[in-house]
Amino acid sequence: MNEQQITSYLQENNIQKIKFAFADIDGVLRGKIIHHKKFTDGLKSGYGFCDVVFGWDSSDTCYDNAVELTGWHTGYPDKPCRIDLSTFRTVPWQENIPFFLGDFSNSDGSDLSACPRSLLKRIAKECEAMGYHPEFAQEFEWFNFKETPQTLQDKSFTNLQPLTPGMFGYSILRTSENNDFVNDLFNLLMQFNIPLEGLHTETGPGVYEGAILHSHVIEAGDRAVLFKTAVKEIAYKHGIMATFMAKWNVDLPGCGGHVHQSLWNKDQTENLFYNGDDPNKMSDLHKHYLAGQLHCLPYILPMFAPTINSYKRLIEGAWAPTTITWAVENRTTAFRVLNSSPAYTRLETRIPGADTNPYLVMAAALASGLYGIKNKLPLEIPATVGNGYQNNKNGRIASNLYDASIDMKNSAIAKELFGEGFVDHFTKTRLWECAQFAKSVTDWELKRYFEII
Repeated sequence: MNEQQITSYLQENNIQKIKFAFADIDGVLRGKIIHHKKFTDGLKSGYGFCDVVFGWDSSDTCYDNAVELTGWHTGYPDKPCRIDLSTFRTVPWQENIPFFLGDFSNSDGSDLSACPRSLLKRIAKECEAMGYHPEFAQEFEWFNFKETPQTLQDKSFTNLQPLTPGMFGYSILRTSENNDFVNDLFNLLMQFNIPLEGLHTETGPGVYEGAILHSHVIEAGDRAVLFKTAVKEIAYKHGIMATFMAKWNVDLPGCGGHVHQSLWNKDQTENLFYNGDDPNKMSDLHKHYLAGQLHCLPYILPMFAPTINSYKRLIEGAWAPTTITWAVENRTTAFRVLNSSPAYTRLETRIPGADTNPYLVMAAALASGLYGIKNKLPLEIPATVGNGYQNNKNGRIASNLYDASIDMKNSAIAKELFGEGFVDHFTKTRLWECAQFAKSVTDWELKRYFEII
């Protein structure tokens, strides 16, 4: 819908309020419900939003002047958030209130360096200027619990009750047991314009996986960002808490957020990643794209693994990669090529967890892939045969957020891909996260040292 059509829709349906949101640096949706007049008045100039949303962490703790963009030194002024009318949908579990996504792109083409959606838009534009249509999708694993926000606090996040017991990966028994919840997930997400390709249980108590249908990278990012919040809100309706932590329990598998991607011609009639004459069915473009991701991975890793907890998932034998590797149809490598048919030939980037910001994941994947194409990087790393965990020839993925953030902060490649402003702000927020964790006293420390030392 265009501006006139949306205005008419609001008038014809006597709609008094709308809801809008945008993603912060952690992928958390921040937003408001506003009166219909404020909505229409701000369609061109935007809506003032306190820029503290880019000056604090996921727990609303201010960075305390650790970042340049905003802080006590700026007084936390408003910045204009602009709604993207193409994101219009209604929220079926909230009386169909109209909903829009926004970002901090300016009318002159500039943007707030810390805005994740604006960054993805810029990289998508670069891709299209090169003559390619970027087709993306993200899939998520997440755990569900018979808990509420209050019981989590009351229990101090201990002794949580999973939605279902046992390891029941791909089991139709467990989805049947919670049929009302599963049906609501599939149907309500579809009505919210987040169509699922598939929904099933994964291995672990109460863990599900949802794969979102592929679309243009901006739409794919929007769907993925909305998916995480939508799942949590639908779960609330059923007395369920959903978590997208990368690794909530040391004894259980982590939660992936893998990204699938391919480049097509502009009219979307040809998948440019496919070459039927190649042994691996990979075009030269596909090989350059993959080579770019392999080359850039050490310098962009925090965009794929942004939290302290992310690295607890990236361990051997836990269905998450640890080495800089690729292969065809191999789930032990960092990058998996799927080539079953021309239409479905694609690259799966397996490093990201469910805790990621989808806009940043897709920006990192696309930008690094395009880097390989622009520089015609040869795919010199051979495909892994067998166990990717044992293939250390090309290096290993950093084992913690601090090291990964320092590598990105000092990287000329990262600054070339995303701009100095973004890299400076983002890596400072990651180092802030490391500092907060360093000050904490963990349960492991209490159990290990409390009595014996």
